[in-house]
Amino acid sequence: MLEPFRNEPLTNFSDPKQKQLFEAALCKVEAEGGRVYPIRIGSERIVTARKLESVNPADPAQVVGLVAQADQALANKAVLSAAAAFESWRKTSAPQRARCLYKTAALLRRRKHEFSACMVLEAGKSWSEADADTAEAIDFLEFYGREMERLDQRQPLVRIPGEDNELTYIPLGVGIVIPPWNFPLAIMAGMTTAAVVAGNTVVLKPASATPVIAAKFVELLEEAGLPDGVVSFVPGSGSEVGDTLVDHPLTRFISFTGSREVGLRINERAAITAPGQKWIKRVVAEMGGKDAIIVDSDADLELAAEAIAASAFGFAGQKCSACSRAIVVGPAYNDVIRRVAERTEAIVTGNPKRADVYMGPVIDKKAFDKINEYIEIGKTEGRLVAGSSAGDPSLGYFIEPTIFADVAPDARIAQEEIFGPVLAFHRAATFEEALEIANGTDYGLTGSVISNNRAHLEAARESFHVGNLYFNRKCTGAFVGVHPFGGFNMSGTDSKAGGRDYLLLFTQPKVVSERL
Repeated sequence: MLEPFRNEPLTNFSDPKQKQLFEAALCKVEAEGGRVYPIRIGSERIVTARKLESVNPADPAQVVGLVAQADQALANKAVLSAAAAFESWRKTSAPQRARCLYKTAALLRRRKHEFSACMVLEAGKSWSEADADTAEAIDFLEFYGREMERLDQRQPLVRIPGEDNELTYIPLGVGIVIPPWNFPLAIMAGMTTAAVVAGNTVVLKPASATPVIAAKFVELLEEAGLPDGVVSFVPGSGSEVGDTLVDHPLTRFISFTGSREVGLRINERAAITAPGQKWIKRVVAEMGGKDAIIVDSDADLELAAEAIAASAFGFAGQKCSACSRAIVVGPAYNDVIRRVAERTEAIVTGNPKRADVYMGPVIDKKAFDKINEYIEIGKTEGRLVAGSSAGDPSLGYFIEPTIFADVAPDARIAQEEIFGPVLAFHRAATFEEALEIANGTDYGLTGSVISNNRAHLEAARESFHVGNLYFNRKCTGAFVGVHPFGGFNMSGTDSKAGGRDYLLLFTQPKVVSERL
């Protein structure tokens, strides 16, 4: 009998044995730097002349792997292959599909450090951030497998005399999965396997910054027994491969996590009906946030400072749930800034291959330049409290955790998603004004309130318009099954990854009624 779902434990790196094992995993992944990862379409493994060098953002001269790049013709071929594979995969029983996920989870659990080490090198994650990413991937596999088995059971309907009525959830068809680089294993694995366990086939276009970890995961799916063609691996540029996949008439749905700009473009393109298309394409999109932590006038200031610093600068602020705005009510404003600045100055930055590093680089040169531009804008929009320096990008894409105070709610650094280690402080005279500032962006993903005032917490429960709202804790760190994740407004299509509703996005309900 299958055990109830439980979240995967995190690794204790203070254990010398675990530290030694992780260092060995880093050496193993580094030794694979010259490996070529092919495109995978059905049973074919295709190595093209054009390859992408995936590099270590902490050391851009270090190549993590070489990944073959697809073109429009191969993207079209992948969709046709997925459509053919769908005809048999959709008839595979839900328990059998779920068993593929459970087997993949078991394999990933045995190689946890190897996959985490790959993220340290390819995404610049610290040991603990990478380990949490791998644990979350395992959680998605275990959770979605169980969810599909639950949905496969006879669904409750109102019974009437003389009829037998049944509702079942059937798959949609071919899905395009376009995951982000910031959770290159967890979100990619969750998006892919949610669609697959629901009976769909998938064309996976990995994030261009982190394709190696995606290639390794697809190999794991094959090892777990997933049939050829159920998941095709098609790396390539968004403008060439991505558009072809989204526009294809056989594409039934697109699952995307990334920027607002790209998400809206996908949604717009998917709304166009191509010749031969029989359905309205479904778009499942998570598009970022501009998340705020409110510190109330009676808050525990140590707790507030801890929550803000952790939420703002974990993984260099490169999380859609990261705190980029801190809103302080009343006279504690300067005290909270001081406490957060002290924690910020104590953050250990550097190459995350070192076990003691808390914050590594940003993902690439494009992000490095964009974040530095916002820091220069911030100098004109607020008072610089900490940080702002950046290193030589040829030696790694390192930017200091940066804090601005006295920022107006309508400032650019308070409204636009920076996706880096930049935090803006706002002053509010009342809790009501703090809520107004918090809600005053186009986004609505996560938020947090640090308060001991029950009336204020209840007011926030009602009025703080975000998909994931936390009280007296940080606004990052959602757990699968515990905190179903997804937001409102320009943060996406209101999906809830890791929740009981998520698989419904990749299915369609069918009712059969028989007169007795």
